[in-house]
Amino acid sequence: MKTAIQFGGGNIGRGFIGMLLSQAGYKVVFGDVAAPIIDRLNQDGEYTVHIMDTELEDVKITNVCGVSTAGTDIVPVIADPETEVMTTAVGLRILKIIAPNVAKGIALRKANGVTVPLNIIACENAIRGTSQLKAHVYALLTEEEQAWADEYIGFADCAVDRIVPPVRSENPIDVVVEKYCEWDVEKSGLKGELNIPGMSLVDNLMAYLQRKLFTLNTAHCMTAYLGCLAGKKTIDEAIADEKIYSIVHAAMQQSGDGLIQEFGFDKETHYAYIEKIIKRFKNVYLQDDVARVGREPLRKLSATDRLVSPMTTAMKYGLPVDKLVIGIGAALRYDNAADPQSVELQAKIAEKGVVAAFSEISGVTDEAVLAAVAKAYDEVVTLF
Repeated sequence: MKTAIQFGGGNIGRGFIGMLLSQAGYKVVFGDVAAPIIDRLNQDGEYTVHIMDTELEDVKITNVCGVSTAGTDIVPVIADPETEVMTTAVGLRILKIIAPNVAKGIALRKANGVTVPLNIIACENAIRGTSQLKAHVYALLTEEEQAWADEYIGFADCAVDRIVPPVRSENPIDVVVEKYCEWDVEKSGLKGELNIPGMSLVDNLMAYLQRKLFTLNTAHCMTAYLGCLAGKKTIDEAIADEKIYSIVHAAMQQSGDGLIQEFGFDKETHYAYIEKIIKRFKNVYLQDDVARVGREPLRKLSATDRLVSPMTTAMKYGLPVDKLVIGIGAALRYDNAADPQSVELQAKIAEKGVVAAFSEISGVTDEAVLAAVAKAYDEVVTLF
């Protein structure tokens, strides 16, 4: 039976990618270091995805198992000619950690004379995560193995979108998700045919990556940071606040106007996409914690991520960015003792001041922008 490997047995792995792979008819092998998840997957051979939206639905996911990635047990599964696709949902920094096993699996496929294409897709919340994984893997292959991989191993970048909050259920491998999901995969990176319902093959992936980053990710973290300042606990509670909704909605339009100029999106179509995205935040069933969405503020304030990049893109075309700047000011105020990046952020601000700290984190040196950010930092606490 055709097999798919899903590195990462967490909520996103089980509730999004693993679900689609199973529904496409694959036997899904989850690779993870968490023994309780692996053991339960092997014990039950199935789990339930609870779709919590305007209509509630329980979807049984079957024909699944788990393999520990703490050692090399996953290598022969990668090498198996029945394995046609391998996906990840582990977090960007973990890609380098799984790369040795992936490289060993590819080398073993070559040694065994397997010529069935294997397509690898890193489904991470990052720009071109698969390309980053490929670089880690190729660094561990010989030149001969690299040449063979060029012929038989596809590395396709993708954009993924589904809100999967960490909701606990009686069964630890069941998972709660929203109904909406989007999985856009760059067609040129694939080898052979790969048809998975729920997966869209696209040519201009960068446009889709930036559209998600500048729309969903920008608005999501802004809602979280403003919600924290307003004393809200969840995203749906925060977006229900008219002041937060107004700021976030306007920021989405400002980032959207930059996207429209950058990629030639149709304005009416993109503005409709904005309305669809912000409506998702109102889903009361997800109970998505603002602290979860706001975590790792240093990464989110970096030059290429969801707050600074939309601002600089819009500025490039002479467009207004004041609402996006408010989001940056709120992010700089994010103070969560349980989040190491938040602790580091607040320490930087205390030591260097908000302007120097933000400039160091974001790479922004424009004095007018820095002054606007400092003003937003001072004024955002007075909004609530």
